[in-house]
Amino acid sequence: MQFRKTLNRILSGVFSRLSSLTDNLRYQKYSFYIDSYDIEPKANFFKGSDTYVYGEGKFSVKQGSYCGARCGIYVDQNSAVLIGANTALSHNVRIYTSNRNADDVIHGMTPVTVKVGSVSIGDNCWIGANVFICEGVSIGDNVVVGANSVVSKDIQSNSIAVGAPIRVIKASVRKVNKW
Repeated sequence: MQFRKTLNRILSGVFSRLSSLTDNLRYQKYSFYIDSYDIEPKANFFKGSDTYVYGEGKFSVKQGSYCGARCGIYVDQNSAVLIGANTALSHNVRIYTSNRNADDVIHGMTPVTVKVGSVSIGDNCWIGANVFICEGVSIGDNVVVGANSVVSKDIQSNSIAVGAPIRVIKASVRKVNKW
């Protein structure tokens, strides 16, 4: 009986390492681009497991920012993703700086063009779980984006926005003190 438990533990470890092989390859790809990324030492950004950043564009994260598990960020070579200070991305957030042009797809055009645009997220923001942020979007300071939202247009500072497509449900005109 003890032999069987030991064998199961060994096999479990082997299968676990094999299943994480793709993650290891992904992190090797990330390390290929890391020299072009600007992540402040106090950012503590990569806290979540299975999070990846890839692409040849500019990626910048300011101090105090955080990223949850299973997030994916693609930075096209002609664009940037800029994340401000004290900003938190929850789990399973996706940020892409390029995407197929939907108009070309629905009109059956070939080849389909690609829309490219930088993404900017301000200081002191909270991006909820399962949010998708499209190319060319700018999110101001002190913004909350609700879970499961699709951010396809700019969001002004001091706002709460939710939905797919995104809509602002609360906006404050007063300035909020930064911590």
